[in-house]
Amino acid sequence: MSTFREEKFTPVQAQRDLFGDMFTSFSVHPELHDLVIRRNEDSVKQAIVNLILTNKYERPFNPNFGCNLRKYLFEPMSSFTASSIENEIKMSIENYEPRVRIIDVVATPFEKQNAYAVTVEFYIVNSSVPVTLTTLLYRVR
Repeated sequence: MSTFREEKFTPVQAQRDLFGDMFTSFSVHPELHDLVIRRNEDSVKQAIVNLILTNKYERPFNPNFGCNLRKYLFEPMSSFTASSIENEIKMSIENYEPRVRIIDVVATPFEKQNAYAVTVEFYIVNSSVPVTLTTLLYRVR
């Protein structure tokens, strides 16, 4: 008579890939000889960075997509400009990124570097772990 032994079986928790995007550089994996893909959290982070760095009217068939932050980067650095950047990012993420629920957006001015450090804290939908994304916005001539 055989008995069922629980210790023989190890529970395995497989992580499912919910989201996937290609690297924007279209780099090729050296071993697989295929495009490198970002998955889950990294995929959502890349989508948010693309949204933040896209200016309105850059997408031909979706002219309202983007944050339009370039107009703020040439303004004098102040708390008003920083709060305007924060509000623009919040509105864009809420409108164009349905996978994300925003916790907070903070734009910190760096006057010597003539740049803003933007930190976005958010939850990915159906996840209870907060994610933090930090990127640097600077003006390019």
